[in-house]
Amino acid sequence: MTRLPDAAWRDRPGLRRIVAALADNGGAVKVVGGAVRDTLLGLDVTDVDLATPLVPGEVTRRLEAAGIKVIPTGIAHGTVTAIASGDHHEITTLRRDVATDGRRATVAFADDWREDAARRDFTINALYADPRTGAIDDWFGGLADLDRGRVAFIGDAASRIAEDHLRILRFYRFAARFGRGDLDPASHAAVVAARQSLKSLSRERIADELTKILALPDPRAIVAQMHDDGILAVLLPELAPDFASALRRLFANETATEEPPAPLRRLSALLPPDPAVAERVASRLRLSTRQRKHLVALAANRCDPPPSRRLAYMIGIEAARDTHLLEGNPASLGQAVDALKGWVPPVLPVKGGDIVARGIAAGPDVASILKAVEAAWVAEDFPDAARVAELVDQKIGRVSD
Repeated sequence: MTRLPDAAWRDRPGLRRIVAALADNGGAVKVVGGAVRDTLLGLDVTDVDLATPLVPGEVTRRLEAAGIKVIPTGIAHGTVTAIASGDHHEITTLRRDVATDGRRATVAFADDWREDAARRDFTINALYADPRTGAIDDWFGGLADLDRGRVAFIGDAASRIAEDHLRILRFYRFAARFGRGDLDPASHAAVVAARQSLKSLSRERIADELTKILALPDPRAIVAQMHDDGILAVLLPELAPDFASALRRLFANETATEEPPAPLRRLSALLPPDPAVAERVASRLRLSTRQRKHLVALAANRCDPPPSRRLAYMIGIEAARDTHLLEGNPASLGQAVDALKGWVPPVLPVKGGDIVARGIAAGPDVASILKAVEAAWVAEDFPDAARVAELVDQKIGRVSD
């Protein structure tokens, strides 16, 4: 029997306390999903999710009796979060699907481990492990698929997709992360055939999964595959004709400057440099106000960005850096990005009251002079107060003339 290798998370005191509360005295609990998969691959594990045949009420009773805090994070679906010794772990009662509509499922609690595993998406995500012994349960060939880099749905692919249409996008994301070689033919054919069903999903779920794909270390190949398969035509009908070259240029610039992946920056590379288009996409995907403004700022300044500090003063340091990463060339990019490191946008060292004090009556002339001074100050790369005073004199002189 295959067993989990040693891993630091297996010795966490909080996890040991939770396991003892749920496994002793006739109980049972297993580690499930990503923690098992990633440990077998030698990857870092952040979240350790648990499954148990105990119903939520009994889970809560046992944990609280052991002095462990319980939060009913998803009690309607059988999930609670246990906090022990500083560790947070989600615990879900075994389930079976009663009905699904492609967006959400009605579930019933169960006590059959295999039945619970069968409702998961991919074979490599349906691995369960005893947290004490490390013994792994694998009912659908997930270990073999993990070994050969095959991402495949459990059982009939079309049925798994019909249960949750978001699995279409999850297939591409997991294939990019864990797949090697060609895509699994049956799974690939099924997601392509079902691509129009993505329209039935909430915009927030689509945005979340698309963001995760664009946050991958190198999403270029899978994004190209999604385009070839007609997935992007459903998700992003505004897709720029030259998106592949824009994404390739951006990735090269990110690599050259050692900038970490940024999904919004990469989303901008997929779209034409048109603020109206960026606004429309941000609205459809229900992005936050901050994200929308960021995406629009990139679209508005990509074509011919001004020097990085001047741009940063206008739209913020993060947006200015992203703009230059999108459109910069290797010869000048490093200098543009370095100019923003540790830089804090300065404050114009003159106010309207200073201009009034020089004899200009309060009103539109003051605002006009202040705006002209600020424009000149920015164009000269933010000179000191003495130079600003000279600029004020110049602009006042022009108004007086």
